[in-house]
Amino acid sequence: MKPSPRAALISLFTADILSALGTRVSAVAIPWLVLTSTGSAAKMGVIAACEMLPYALTGVLAAPVADRLGHRRTSIIADTGSALALIAIILLPGTSFLELALLVAVGGSLRGIGDRVKHVMLRPLAEQCEVSMLRITSLYEGLSRAATLVGAPLGGLLIALLGTHGALWADAFSFVACAVLVATLVHLPAEAPAEEQPKTEPYWTALRGGFTFLRGDQVLIGMMLMTFAINVFGQASAAVYTPLWVEEVVGSPVVLGLLFGGFAGGALLGNVIFTVYADRIPPYRAFVIGALVGGAPRLLTMGLSDTVWLVVSVSFLCGIANASLNPVIGATLFGRVPPALQTRVFGVIGAMTFAGIPVGSLLGGWSASALGLRPALLLSGGLFLLATLIPVVQLYRRPDAAPQFSGSRKPEEEPA
Repeated sequence: MKPSPRAALISLFTADILSALGTRVSAVAIPWLVLTSTGSAAKMGVIAACEMLPYALTGVLAAPVADRLGHRRTSIIADTGSALALIAIILLPGTSFLELALLVAVGGSLRGIGDRVKHVMLRPLAEQCEVSMLRITSLYEGLSRAATLVGAPLGGLLIALLGTHGALWADAFSFVACAVLVATLVHLPAEAPAEEQPKTEPYWTALRGGFTFLRGDQVLIGMMLMTFAINVFGQASAAVYTPLWVEEVVGSPVVLGLLFGGFAGGALLGNVIFTVYADRIPPYRAFVIGALVGGAPRLLTMGLSDTVWLVVSVSFLCGIANASLNPVIGATLFGRVPPALQTRVFGVIGAMTFAGIPVGSLLGGWSASALGLRPALLLSGGLFLLATLIPVVQLYRRPDAAPQFSGSRKPEEEPA
């Protein structure tokens, strides 16, 4: 018997979160395997890059292939392939470092496109269940954030309990479970374009279509640039500024945990609030306020104060505000991008915004070394504030001209 639309939607959410958990567990277990077997921190870093760089790139480069195969089929193949790549790593202990890096890159590539198509499949299933996309993307963001919080500690716990290979076996089984869930319980509506009408256009033409559409949508470009800036300064804070501030002010890793935990706890609380009230909040205003309050105040507070409770409190409040960003972005993408182009356009935007993470790490390290921690915090906080003030000024000057973040583009605005 064919599962109900609601059961299909719940199953897709479950598979997506299992896949996200698996990605986080492998991001801990595989570098740990390299460290314990080679003793080289440099090789550990290379392996981590071999997983995450292909993960980001395949969201763009494999999108035309996913559209041609169909999203459901691509998801099943990607999860099965991810499990096989992990099993190969486990069963081939004598593998050279180069071969291991290749297997890790294959697994990262498959997970990248697998996660992308699961995200795209949310829309037709949500529409079947008559649930608003803003609420769906808010719930998706909350579960993804929870998976991120749980995934790394879970990886460490599995390594402690089962050993590194045991953790990788558990990871492989999680991907098998994802493939089985999607194969048996997730069936897209007949009108879902990428499932029932696979694309037959040439690969490069299909790939170019995502870039062409994005180039013609100023709202999406502005949103992408804003998200890139948020990733740059957020990563600089997480990877460099916050650990340095903790070491300089208190020298206790407990405070580091409080700062990260405060922001994460605020984000989870904010996500619950936003999920409940999503349909009553104007999306553009939620995005503007979230970007303005959720980022720069953390950096400026650390730059101006040595008071731990104040910085933790501000981080908690920033987390609450920050929770509105990704749901609005997700609903906007689903609303403005035609279903047939979503895999490609989502992949392009994901890769572009993901690029802000390595840029933020480099910027944080360079600025703290060249300027000192406090000047770097104040400069980065000021630049971040300016970037997030741009949409606020636009909204103040023309309150009736806010971009329709979750509205569809008119047909005549779409590129030929």
